Amino acid sequence: MRIHEAGVLHAEGYGGPPLYLPTPTDVMELLPQLWPATVGRDDAGRLTVGGLDVVTLAQEHGTAAYVLDEEDFRSRARDFRDSFAGAFEPLAGADVYYAGKAFLCTAVARWVEEEGLSLDVCTGGELAVAQRVKFPGERIGFHGNNKSVAEVRAALTYGVGRIVVDSFQEIERIAAVAAELGVVAPVMVRVTVGVEAHTHEFIATGHEDQKFGFSLAGGQAFEAATRILARPDVFDLLGLHSHIGSQIFDTGGFEMAAHRLVALHARIADEHGHHCPEIDLGGGYGIAYTSQHTPLPASTLAGEMAGILEREFKAVGDGDLSTLPRVSIEPGRAIVGPSTFTLYEVGTVKPVEVGGGHTRTYVSVDGGMSDNARPALYEADYSCTLANRRSEAGPMLSRVVGRHCESGDIVVLDEYLPADVQPGDLIAVPGTGAYCRALSSQYNHTPRPPVVAVRGGRSRVLVRRETIEDLLALDVADA
Repeated sequence: MRIHEAGVLHAEGYGGPPLYLPTPTDVMELLPQLWPATVGRDDAGRLTVGGLDVVTLAQEHGTAAYVLDEEDFRSRARDFRDSFAGAFEPLAGADVYYAGKAFLCTAVARWVEEEGLSLDVCTGGELAVAQRVKFPGERIGFHGNNKSVAEVRAALTYGVGRIVVDSFQEIERIAAVAAELGVVAPVMVRVTVGVEAHTHEFIATGHEDQKFGFSLAGGQAFEAATRILARPDVFDLLGLHSHIGSQIFDTGGFEMAAHRLVALHARIADEHGHHCPEIDLGGGYGIAYTSQHTPLPASTLAGEMAGILEREFKAVGDGDLSTLPRVSIEPGRAIVGPSTFTLYEVGTVKPVEVGGGHTRTYVSVDGGMSDNARPALYEADYSCTLANRRSEAGPMLSRVVGRHCESGDIVVLDEYLPADVQPGDLIAVPGTGAYCRALSSQYNHTPRPPVVAVRGGRSRVLVRRETIEDLLALDVADA
């Protein structure tokens, strides 16, 4: 791992930039694929978003802060909705479920509903957010590999449109709660299809040796469908679900997953006479965190995936598409990830001699692994830019680090910043909308940053900044 628990001196490639990061001719240049749609620079070189400059945002809301471009979020949601609706219209249609695990709050749930998407949740807490805004229950899917009885009861009571079943024990758990409530539970079987996405081991979820789903190769997925179909009094088997991983940049893995799901779909129809009306291919569509990433547009994803499903069903059904299931997908990162950047203030700039004629400059900011755990968890790469002013200084290879008591507290492993970066400057890190606030912590008793939405020249707080009083409020003083 590049971020090593024994210290940064053990980091892979230490002393020089990665191959994907050439020395820039203009260190202030913004790569459009990394930033929300409305981001630019004003005449003073200040980063702007939604008609506001970040200096003003920092003065009003403080740093560190997650800054979310509302119009960018909505636009990406509409793009997925319209692209998949158009591509799958000649087939049985498609639904887009926003994966709330990437980032969810009440405002985002409202946006998702307003833009015509469905919502995927995986805990009782995420379901509670949906309930607070009265998100239509029939447009909610409930995931999770260890749903509690209370969560199952809450989901069925609210009338969610699907529960994705993950284990044989859960089949019994859901059956018991459905019988108690006198309802029929709409369910999908999560299938582990044996496809390994080309991503980090901890976010690849389609291979056999992991905690999610029923094994296809071992016959568990078919057995799960058989048990569910044997209980029509408490179950309605909607279909099959697969999720092969995250940060995926082509449709090859989805093609193999679809091939195996369609074969299972056909076997269930042949042996049980049940044509599952739905197939879900999950999410995991990659975004650009650095210049090395080239994500596919939603329109390309939709077109290629529609072609894949049509070919697969023609192959197993002798061209008969009368029982073609409706397809659903679950983008989360691909919608919210690029819509947000994190704004930090520089506190310390420290050149360090590392040997071999190399000097590495550490730029410390007022956040870190408490607001972005992904570099420490997944070796995730990020980029950044000087955000508060113009600079004519040359590029300087830098490492942006956080304020926490860990040598692995790295925000941006390698990036070129202007050589005159100094305390008080603002640094913006793009692509932080997904799994940053969602995975955030209070490590070192650090209050979590706010989420600030910007649109049409105005800003508003979606999730307020935590305070020291919030931290202390959970502490039982007289225990």
